[in-house]
Amino acid sequence: MSWQQHLTQSVRLRKGLAATYSWIKLPLIIGAPMRVMSGPELAVAISLAGGIGFIGPGETPDSTAVDLEAARAILEPQSDNGVLPIGVGFQLWNGSLSSAVAAVSRHRPAAAWLFAPRDGQADINEWTTQLRAAQPIQIWLQVGTLAEALSAAESSSPPDVLVIQGAEAGGHGRAIDGTGFITLLPEVADALRSRYPNTNIALLAAGGIADGRGVAAALSLGAAGAVMGTRFLASKEARIKKGYQDEVVRATDGGGNTVRTQLYNHLRGTYGWPKEWSPRTVVNRSWNEEREGVAFDELRTRHDELVKQGGGKAWGPDGRTATYAGAGVGLVKSVDAAGDIVMGARAEAVDILKALHCVTWSEDCTGNEF
Repeated sequence: MSWQQHLTQSVRLRKGLAATYSWIKLPLIIGAPMRVMSGPELAVAISLAGGIGFIGPGETPDSTAVDLEAARAILEPQSDNGVLPIGVGFQLWNGSLSSAVAAVSRHRPAAAWLFAPRDGQADINEWTTQLRAAQPIQIWLQVGTLAEALSAAESSSPPDVLVIQGAEAGGHGRAIDGTGFITLLPEVADALRSRYPNTNIALLAAGGIADGRGVAAALSLGAAGAVMGTRFLASKEARIKKGYQDEVVRATDGGGNTVRTQLYNHLRGTYGWPKEWSPRTVVNRSWNEEREGVAFDELRTRHDELVKQGGGKAWGPDGRTATYAGAGVGLVKSVDAAGDIVMGARAEAVDILKALHCVTWSEDCTGNEF
């Protein structure tokens, strides 16, 4: 299939998403379901701006129902039990399928984003089947390799959307075998669409996207939309500690100052992640001292003492606790309202694509559709 055919198909799937999610505006921008930090206020603000906001997993599996209830209160003070114009994310390896089914059945979010299964596609199939049986819900699946994407597409319960997450992404992504979405997404598109020319699985790009330039790049690769996570950490609606948010705005050179490691998970007492996943984190004293040979028990003692002091000292170059963020963290320069972030990135992407068209073809770009 030629690149022209790929882009034609991408436009078809893009329009399909617009038909499914009637409130969205194109180009589509999605807020990733970041654990705890993507709460109801952030998800709702993104969707009200024409994107799709996702609530992330909470402190416990039951937190999802609480957050969905809060989102419904914001969106529908006089609820008619309609579908909520937001999505919800589920971390499968330590999630509760029964809690997820109950939350989806009661609150009817528009999409469920699944990732990090412990037992691969078998877990994904079980979650997909039960969630769809509970509520006619769109299933989004986050993948980081071609093999994962094909396994999902060829399964008995294929997703409606594949989120193609590049290695640039923050939070928990592929530990060692990931690649950037700029190569991963076209490869997935080529393989998937050569096998299933009429597929209705939309592909979304994720990883390192923080502004309209990244959105435009994703669209040019054939994505139906672009996912942003780290950029929304620096939003007014994010459920985040000020010290953490300040560090996201301060940090630069994500290629040199972020790293994938389980160290910060373990310092915070989080164990059990499947070996395929590891978080990307802004480095600080804990990472530097580990490389110098300081024993883990001593690192944990120093970490806990600094965290107990409170305030913002736990983050930053001299801090010790986790600042999960993507390699695009250096593109984040200010804290803004989530709606402004969505609308700004969308407008910038359109302007870039129009400008490129004009430069290439010396034509008037007015009215072009992207």
